[in-house]
Amino acid sequence: MHYTASELMIVAAARALAGARVVFVGVGLPNIACNLAQRTVAPALELVYEAGVYGARPARLPLSVGDPTLVSGALAAMPMGQLFQYYLQRGLIDVGFLGAAQIDRFGNLNSTVIGDYHRPKVRLPGSGGACEIALLARRILVICRLSRRTFVEKLDFQTTPGFLSGGESRAALNAPGGGPEAVITDRAIFRFDPTTREMLLTSLHPGATVEAVQAQVGWPLRIADALVETPPPSEAEMAILHELDRLGRFR
Repeated sequence: MHYTASELMIVAAARALAGARVVFVGVGLPNIACNLAQRTVAPALELVYEAGVYGARPARLPLSVGDPTLVSGALAAMPMGQLFQYYLQRGLIDVGFLGAAQIDRFGNLNSTVIGDYHRPKVRLPGSGGACEIALLARRILVICRLSRRTFVEKLDFQTTPGFLSGGESRAALNAPGGGPEAVITDRAIFRFDPTTREMLLTSLHPGATVEAVQAQVGWPLRIADALVETPPPSEAEMAILHELDRLGRFR
């Protein structure tokens, strides 16, 4: 069966939500991954969007986190401040699903600027709710395409905390959230060492090699002892994904 690298990334990201109950959906790729999960591995998944929607059941793929289709069939719609206070700050979010322009070895994210903050090459959208989500959700999943431009030795700006400088440095914040659990890309999947909190290559997508992945990462990668191959998408997953993303904007 033919599938693109982006399609496998989205399917793998959706599978990571198996068993999750409530997910805070980030902008961009997390949107399609969470909607696919709701239609496959997690039919009871409650989608939370920062515009103020809890329990979204969108009939089509939302164009953004503020798309009106999110309100139809949702359990609740409320002001953004109330959503963050009553659900996220109370610790009721199982998973925060985020994207990033840059990520480092400890899962810290940049979505603010590329280059110097005062004279940036690119001005990005900023944190939105990502910083609070990363600190307060029980676990964090990240989805982004693998490239040396994204996987950097040092962030141009730290928008969202992962494990900070590794080890126990995040614990010193007393943040209730568990931090990043996995980073899903179009070539591989990474998880985090439980002691050092450094990113580990744990799964290669079919056709990918360790050398090719390392070439797109800005630091010497650590490799898991039990490196596995990511299972390809099923026909059912592909059919639902194509129905969701008919124009191929994400695929």
